[in-house]
Amino acid sequence: MNVVVPATDDLLYSVTDGIARVTFNRPQARNAMTFAMYERLAAICEQANADRSIKVIILTGAGDKAFASGTDISQFRAFKTAQDALDYEARIDRVFGTLESCRVPTIAAIAGACTGGGAGIAACCDLRIGTATTRIGFPIARTLGNCLSMSNISRLTALLGPARTKDIIFTARLVEAPEALTLGLLNEVVADIETLQRRADETAQLLAGHAPLTLEVTKEAVRRIRKTLSRDEGEDLILKAYMSADFREGMDAFLTKRKPVWKGE
Repeated sequence: MNVVVPATDDLLYSVTDGIARVTFNRPQARNAMTFAMYERLAAICEQANADRSIKVIILTGAGDKAFASGTDISQFRAFKTAQDALDYEARIDRVFGTLESCRVPTIAAIAGACTGGGAGIAACCDLRIGTATTRIGFPIARTLGNCLSMSNISRLTALLGPARTKDIIFTARLVEAPEALTLGLLNEVVADIETLQRRADETAQLLAGHAPLTLEVTKEAVRRIRKTLSRDEGEDLILKAYMSADFREGMDAFLTKRKPVWKGE
């Protein structure tokens, strides 16, 4: 049985035989995420929680250049107040938390760049499969000068450990597939995008045939073990980054394609 759920052109969603597929569909923008796409992703996870016929969700990006390259930077131009920054990070925490706590297994099928918010989405998924072209990272220290949400920092530290989390963010480098596999950013690496899609489908079918409550309980137990920073614990850090002159400089430099001049203020 095939079910196609209405979606925006920027995020495609379908369900076939209990396996849902989410495709970030802005290849012209390296699948950069709009706020509407984030909200649609959260709504899909909530639907999966309510619909027991859905067994697994696969997330992937259109084309072979990127899984998702983070939040569409042009949307930050509207930020004027401290509340804008807090509201944005609250949205990210809520959407990513909804994805991470979704009752069904989630598989990120990653080809090409997986950066910023895209890397955050991948880190929320239970399994991550990449190709030889996959590169994962959070290059904000050389691009925008903002910060990750508190839940993203908590999640990444649990996944990689404190030292490697700081290494990846401080150096602003994109981790190539072989290293990502070693670090645990990827669970498996395949040769190309065709193999990636086939392998994601095979893995989804395998999980769909297993006891759903075993998977659900294990997933929730692992989530509960991890300590997550609350919004209150991190608001001062968010405001320090987003209200800075450096963030404005980084955003303008990114959009005008020049190198930012950081001042630390």
